[in-house]
Amino acid sequence: MELCRNCEPGEACYVPDKFRVYGVEEFGVVTGEHEMMRQIYHKGPIACGIAVPQALDDYTGGIFCDQSGDLEIVHDISVVGYGVEDGQKYWLVRNSWGTHWGEDGFFRVCRGTNNIAIESDCSWANPKDTWTEPVWHNTLDEQKEDPRNDYTVYDFPQPEYDPTTDQVIKPDHFLSETPSKACRHRAFTSANDYIKTTPYSWEDEDYEVPESVDWRDMNGKNYMSWNKNQHIPQYCGSCWAQATTSALADRFNIMNDLKTASPVGLDAQVVVNCQAGGSCNGGDPALVYKWANENGLQHSSCMNYIAKNLDHACKDIDVCRDCTWPPPAVGESGIDGCRAVKDTKYYASEYYPLSGAHKMKVEIAKNGPIECGIEATAEFDQYFGKDIYHQHLDDPQLNHAISVVGYGVTEDGEEYWIGRNSWGTYWGDYGFFYMKMYHNNLGIETDCVAAIPTYDKPESQPTIFEQ
Repeated sequence: MELCRNCEPGEACYVPDKFRVYGVEEFGVVTGEHEMMRQIYHKGPIACGIAVPQALDDYTGGIFCDQSGDLEIVHDISVVGYGVEDGQKYWLVRNSWGTHWGEDGFFRVCRGTNNIAIESDCSWANPKDTWTEPVWHNTLDEQKEDPRNDYTVYDFPQPEYDPTTDQVIKPDHFLSETPSKACRHRAFTSANDYIKTTPYSWEDEDYEVPESVDWRDMNGKNYMSWNKNQHIPQYCGSCWAQATTSALADRFNIMNDLKTASPVGLDAQVVVNCQAGGSCNGGDPALVYKWANENGLQHSSCMNYIAKNLDHACKDIDVCRDCTWPPPAVGESGIDGCRAVKDTKYYASEYYPLSGAHKMKVEIAKNGPIECGIEATAEFDQYFGKDIYHQHLDDPQLNHAISVVGYGVTEDGEEYWIGRNSWGTYWGDYGFFYMKMYHNNLGIETDCVAAIPTYDKPESQPTIFEQ
């Protein structure tokens, strides 16, 4: 279970029957400026050990050249490139301290002088192709029954903080108005309004809707933030937070044309922490975008996803934090060693509802992925592979939130949606699915929400655009 797990409500977590694995064909060590440059140029990033003097801990930007002479290796980083600025050679390095640190999580350090011991202990590896023909780990019975597995039955529904009473309460239902395991309200059930200050994308009568759109591969570029699993390390009904943050992060990547240091990912745990639409017991996706409009969302490096509600009101330290040595003892939170930090805010200038295949296609083609509700049935739960799924329901109960990232058409002329789920990469097609279009399968064309990304905090009371 240390390798892979999945969790269901009110039950102990378990090891999936199979999950993807990745490996390397070759690996080795490399030292010295020129050998490191050669390896990076021909094969890609390498891992290196470094010393961490206090000045590096305090780094905010520029080319770092340590003056202390510290060469004691205590930390590992990834060297992703090299360059020259104003005659000064440098390594381009990715750290693992969050995007609030350094240059969006990266730093540059003097090259050619073994500064902070960066040229003395590095490793490289060449990946093995396990994706063209997927390689799977098939779980054995003894692995499923390993006594070291986590057999805890976590609370369901989860206790949650009630801001009206300033108390932690244990709900006696889990979105009782919808079926069991539901994690999504209908959009705008709690939000009183939406914000649209410009014409809707589908009102452009001259626009020729593309036959197919797939934001995973648009002219050779993949604009997706990474796939997620809302159900680990324990079950959490945060689909409403996952689908919305994924769709908006993808739209930031489209707006940026992938020119940020690494693709944008937005933090669903912060959304749960601040009850920005709900909790691990379900929520309203429209409220996430309302929060993004009024307060801004955080980068995914601000808070690790723990699939758990807070037991107190959301504070700055629950929005974006950094923690220091030493690591906490088993059973301790370690929060005393943490502090709140500020990072880039990701806003939504507009957010609005839409439904119907035509509007969805135009919106996705012009602006990027959208969030939609579906009824997650027992049959859909078992979906695997690349088949086009269809299951018509006369009265779909929208109990789950997903992101629609594109659409396509088969050689036989059958149109379909490309959806992204938040159930891990061992589900579906690497976490994605394909759904037959026009028949409102599982209610996918009934209730969707979109948002427009911006780095600028929107005005507090914008004009509402009338259709």
